[in-house]
Amino acid sequence: MGIRGEVRGRWERGRVLTAEHPLLVDIGVALLVQGAMTMPFLVPRAPGLPPATWAAYGLSTLTVVPLVWRRRAPVAVLFAVLAANALYRLTVDGPGQPLPYTGLVVAYTIAALSAPRKRLLTGLVLAVAVPVGVWLNTRSARELTFSLFVFTAAYVFGRLTDARQRTHRVEAEQAAALERARIAREMHDILSHAVSLMVVQAEAGPVAVRTAPERAEAAFDAISATGRDAMAQLRHMLGVLREDGDPNDGTAPREPQPGLAALPRLLDRVRGSGLDVAYRAVGEARPVSEAVGATVFRVVQEALTNTLKHADARSVQVQLTYTDRELEVCVSDDGSRPRSVSRRGGHGLVGIRERAGTHGGSAVAGPGAGGRGFEVRVRIPFSPTAEVGS
Repeated sequence: MGIRGEVRGRWERGRVLTAEHPLLVDIGVALLVQGAMTMPFLVPRAPGLPPATWAAYGLSTLTVVPLVWRRRAPVAVLFAVLAANALYRLTVDGPGQPLPYTGLVVAYTIAALSAPRKRLLTGLVLAVAVPVGVWLNTRSARELTFSLFVFTAAYVFGRLTDARQRTHRVEAEQAAALERARIAREMHDILSHAVSLMVVQAEAGPVAVRTAPERAEAAFDAISATGRDAMAQLRHMLGVLREDGDPNDGTAPREPQPGLAALPRLLDRVRGSGLDVAYRAVGEARPVSEAVGATVFRVVQEALTNTLKHADARSVQVQLTYTDRELEVCVSDDGSRPRSVSRRGGHGLVGIRERAGTHGGSAVAGPGAGGRGFEVRVRIPFSPTAEVGS
């Protein structure tokens, strides 16, 4: 894994370098083509052929130089390359080349980067230039067939590159959209829960001050603890989201998101608001991944937040049921909700369904047993292949 990680890191750094410095890449391509075109000048020529001259080598170099600007003006570079090649063939008796390197690079570039009109213009130009070049060289059907094949291949490879890049962009946009949705869910859950608890405690504070001062002090302590916890979770999220954060520099937070182990502390905070919270686990507990644990925590947190915000409830029950195939989370209260909330739900219930769906599970919400209270029930399968987004 260490070697693979190092190789992958070098590959990623190479991609960043090519993206940030395309001119250096184009210069490298031109130098590579120049090296390939130099080979025939280094190989001794047959006795009956004139020797290779510096003039011929200079003209061959002239056909390569325009490649430096192939991204910025590909069609202009195409005409410059064709003109330089024609000048080379008409004025000097230099060594021939096994492949039309410069023309192939330009054809690939236009196919990969240019708009349809420029690609059509390139096709028309090459349809004339290739037969003319063959006529100036060997006038053989074999060379014509080979030339048409390699130029077609270069064009096809260019179109495949464009299609692959478009696919990568779409995948990146989709991944960014999913990440934005995930962040929105996390922010909603953290802030909504914290604000709801603080509002409940703050509303109860003035009454407690007059009737039971010790309860008022506990209420203010609960408000402070809830605020500190929310700030800690937000700092963790913002630290992870820092664009300049390096997971290996020791500054990014390393603690995991709250999971099953954090449920008791969550329930204690809600109990501090005056709501009677009961908790039990049914079945033989099984270990779950950090992603599933975080999902269960957020589901319970959001369900309790909805109870605090929308239901005139006195008690709520949280139950985790372990079966052979799935983990079921059920949060039910004895309160009542406005019909608009019960029918449409809100962002929180939508987020619960999205979280469950991420792991291949399901979520339902509605009136409890016998139409009394409100219930949120989430089922998450244990199969690791179901954890699509974890």
